[in-house]
Amino acid sequence: MRVLIVTFPWKTHLFNMVPLAWSLRTAGHEVRVASEPDLLDVITGTGLTAVSVGSGEALPERIRRAWREGTLPPIEDAPPLGEPAPLFDISPDREPLSWQQVKRIYDTLVVPRARLFNDAMMDDLVDVCREWKPDLVLWNAVTYAGAIAATAVGAVHARLLYSVDVYTRMREDYLYRMAQQPEADRTDGLKDWVSGHAERHGVEFSEDLINGHFTIDPLPEPFRLEHRLTSLPMQFVPHNGKAVVPRWIEEKPKAPRVLMTFGVSANDWPELFVFGVEQMQAILDAVADLEMELVVTLPKDFQAQLQRVPDNTRLEEFVPLSAIMPTCSAVLHHGGAGSFGTAMRYGVPQMMISQALDAPLKFKYIDKSGIGVWLKPEDADAAGVRAGLVKLLRDDSYRKNAERLGQEVMSMPSPNELVHTIENLVADHRAGAVPATR
Repeated sequence: MRVLIVTFPWKTHLFNMVPLAWSLRTAGHEVRVASEPDLLDVITGTGLTAVSVGSGEALPERIRRAWREGTLPPIEDAPPLGEPAPLFDISPDREPLSWQQVKRIYDTLVVPRARLFNDAMMDDLVDVCREWKPDLVLWNAVTYAGAIAATAVGAVHARLLYSVDVYTRMREDYLYRMAQQPEADRTDGLKDWVSGHAERHGVEFSEDLINGHFTIDPLPEPFRLEHRLTSLPMQFVPHNGKAVVPRWIEEKPKAPRVLMTFGVSANDWPELFVFGVEQMQAILDAVADLEMELVVTLPKDFQAQLQRVPDNTRLEEFVPLSAIMPTCSAVLHHGGAGSFGTAMRYGVPQMMISQALDAPLKFKYIDKSGIGVWLKPEDADAAGVRAGLVKLLRDDSYRKNAERLGQEVMSMPSPNELVHTIENLVADHRAGAVPATR
């Protein structure tokens, strides 16, 4: 069958999809990856075939322009981490978000980001699907253009998650609370936006355009939220992009090795950094006396601004996580899908410092599973980071719990093993094409 993979132009989100893409390819299926021009070199660097859709404007510049123009609320105007709390409640009898809460999240986060990530590629992607006629479209969890384009040609489509499925939880809360409102107040910005694009291409709106025909989830059971969708668990397999393994990684460290990483996207996005230069310097000074080999990945220009590098610290611009993580006794990271998933896979205790939307849920799961510690960015001073690393290195329960979770990850179906299930689901869902209207 023909499989089209669709993602907005963010390389770490692409990397999350590459192992499954290659599993489908080596099973004999034709696979192409569609994204905007800014990502094409990264796609072809994975060995996959790229298809260009959308604008030539790089995503960071588009987001900064949206901030300037007011079409995307700045980070400081978004709902703060941990609020509203019901979104991050993992108890089975949790109370759904209130109408005011969930509507605010939709208006300030969900709908503006959907427009930003999808509008530019939408028409081109539909044209690509009409020309190539894929049987299956796999789309990144927020790249709704993939669902609309797939439906326009009668293809089966599925979401591939990169983290905890907060989007489905928000959608279920939204529909539940909206049904309780007076009919005149039942506004649905996401449906309005999806419907607008869908109708132009002869597609009738359904919740499948938001949720997919099914969902592929790379997180183990303790990290999966309960919802009413068909969900396929898939073992997380790391992909780091182009990488050369430094020889020193293979040498046995003289002290416990600790990795501090902030993700490959931080090289292009200074706004994503959890720490400023002064804060980073204070942290390095505070842990300088700990018996460890601290490996810190930082862009070269950031490294140059540090005044001191302790003897127990090695600065690197990039190291492949899949190579270094198995050698680590602990990892401090920003909560990205690659860092979080790779640490789980290799059973490494982790310290997470993050301001991402899914951070509070990950914090709760870290506590529940006992695999590590966490801090909010505003609480991550030098003393707090030092205390967290000391816990991870000296309390063996974190290692035992992390190894137990790693075994659970490895017991999940691999991308290769999942291919046959996907083939069967495509056969079950296959529908007829919608005539072109453009």
